[in-house]
Amino acid sequence: MTLAVLALGAAALGAFNDPALAQEAGSQAAGQAGGHGDLHDFVFRFSIFVLAVFVGYYVVWAVTPALHTPLMAVTNAISSVIVVGALLAVSVEVGDALSSTNSWIAKLLGLAALILASINIFGGFLVTQRMLAMYKRKDR
Repeated sequence: MTLAVLALGAAALGAFNDPALAQEAGSQAAGQAGGHGDLHDFVFRFSIFVLAVFVGYYVVWAVTPALHTPLMAVTNAISSVIVVGALLAVSVEVGDALSSTNSWIAKLLGLAALILASINIFGGFLVTQRMLAMYKRKDR
């Protein structure tokens, strides 16, 4: 297993000058790590999801109430990564659009994701701004 990780790391970092050797080392490492098979991929990704849920839960509940507003602002900024994926889905190349019959579905779903993510981002920043305004002193 350690050899597989080292070979995969060396291939990823470009330690091999020959691309064929790098690809062969990467495929051998994936084969040794048991990376083939749909069930193994699902279990691996699901376990990462479960770990992320626990880490997120403990990170949010460990934050003091005074820091919840900045945490919300950072969370909204991070969720803007969805917009990048939506833009990539919308921008299907013209060559693919001509050859594929399902490209309009990808564009439509990408547009929907872009609109929903944009509403989430701007709405989140608006709520954060209003929460910060509650803590400002009012001039009399």
